[in-house]
Amino acid sequence: MSEDPETARQIAELSLDTRPLLVLDVDDVLMEFVRPFMLFLDAQGLELTLATFRLHGNIRDKKTGEALDREPVSALIDGFFAVQAEWQTPLEGAVGAIAELARQAEIVMLTAMPHRHRATRRAHLDRLGFPYPLLTTETAKGPAIRELRGMTARPVAFVDDIPHNLVSVRAAVSEAHLFHLMALPQMRSLLPPLPEQIEIVDDWREAEPRIAAALGI
Repeated sequence: MSEDPETARQIAELSLDTRPLLVLDVDDVLMEFVRPFMLFLDAQGLELTLATFRLHGNIRDKKTGEALDREPVSALIDGFFAVQAEWQTPLEGAVGAIAELARQAEIVMLTAMPHRHRATRRAHLDRLGFPYPLLTTETAKGPAIRELRGMTARPVAFVDDIPHNLVSVRAAVSEAHLFHLMALPQMRSLLPPLPEQIEIVDDWREAEPRIAAALGI
């Protein structure tokens, strides 16, 4: 069972499906996050320095240069999610690529965010052309994907921009096909080398055929 009871409840609401399973992260995989978040911060006199691959510790006051403490940064992230529809747009090629994969695979979107923002994100994804089931989780993604897959031996692919999410899924579903995709591929320079068996894709034009091959569709 998922480590997050609310995520488990959401999974239980889905109809049983035996098709190959493709699970997709949302931020910087389907929708832009870093670029619009930087604009959101700029409007408040703040900037994201991206000295490391994390938000906490990297948001500074533009006038003083001082880094914000953890609590204000968390509040900013929460505030951004509340108004995400005003800022976030799809990655180039994502809508068409996912629609094509959905012809033969079950598509589920799995986003790490507070559950209270699920309805806002659901409505925005629908408007952008991503009508697939949406799950939110506040814990690790691996157990959720293990539960999503069910008891069948159907192939599974998972796409995320955060390495520890991919590692979590590898630990829970060892045979899952893992893909690392980022809206800003140049940010990979901020990451340590990715573990083996994680495929790097730079955009949806490259990702679609490789995911289809992995799922056998």
